[in-house]
Amino acid sequence: MPDDPPLLEARSLVKHYKVGAFAGRLRAPVKAVDGVDLTLKQGSTLGLVGESGCGKSTLARLLMALDRPTSGTVRVEGRDLLGLSSAELRRRRRDIQLVMQDPYTSLDPRMTALEIVREPLDIHRDLMPKQDRATRARELLEMVGLDPGHAHRHPHQFSGGQRQRLGIARALALRPKILVCDEPVSALDVSVQAQVINLLKELQREFGLSYVFIAHDLAVVRHVADEVAVMYLGRIVEHGDRDTVYSRPAHAYTRALLSAVPDPDPRRRNTTGRIVLQGDPPSPTRPPTGCAFHTRCWKSQEICAGQRPEPAATRADVLRQVSCHFPEN
Repeated sequence: MPDDPPLLEARSLVKHYKVGAFAGRLRAPVKAVDGVDLTLKQGSTLGLVGESGCGKSTLARLLMALDRPTSGTVRVEGRDLLGLSSAELRRRRRDIQLVMQDPYTSLDPRMTALEIVREPLDIHRDLMPKQDRATRARELLEMVGLDPGHAHRHPHQFSGGQRQRLGIARALALRPKILVCDEPVSALDVSVQAQVINLLKELQREFGLSYVFIAHDLAVVRHVADEVAVMYLGRIVEHGDRDTVYSRPAHAYTRALLSAVPDPDPRRRNTTGRIVLQGDPPSPTRPPTGCAFHTRCWKSQEICAGQRPEPAATRADVLRQVSCHFPEN
């Protein structure tokens, strides 16, 4: 039987930001996303990892059609979001919602918890009669583990973890099929991170949600993701199922990232062979020719500087795509 079509699909996605002139000279554009292909299956979680500034959050905005790409397509259930009219796009956005990174600034401090969760229903008024919206908002608060009796509190009266739960409740108000979680636990304490992650997994099981989970913490991604895409300087350099990527990384950058994950066992901390990359990531306004990682890669050869590697399967795993001239097998 053929595989089911992907729920979310991005093809050749590019986003370049123009930069103003300096001293009378035009400056090169910022290549935030530079040719990304991604798919998300129904009910699964795609983990997107990489260093700060590699383009993860820009990619999230493109997937939700909050920003228009320089080129490329984004499809939800086969429909191109970028080709829809404003009214059609507004309706389609019900299917894909965002959980933001910072629970402190992503909530309006003047609104109560009830108003925050009810706001999407007030905007999309055709989904539910006005008299039922407050009841639905209280149900959502209870669903994410908040006390409906606190519905009239303001955001500053909640803890950080409770605020993130409030943001999740707001994202669920329109009954979406996809949640784009942009580093949803990075601003929280470790113990609270575990609670929020467990909540997201419970909601996924109960409602069949699909997640794009963006993070720079590889330990968190390993816990939640079914597939992992590793991003470097606006490009996906490795994409495969979680266990394969974590146990047998094929790209040198993926190996370096995984080697930096702290090991909780003190007996193994000095035996894991940590890889320390030399230099800083190149500027996205002037990315290197060829492979973007070749300036920091210990395996780099002449072809790496002159020819950009295309995503290809490794000999050991045909389901994994790696953009490298010399991948590990």
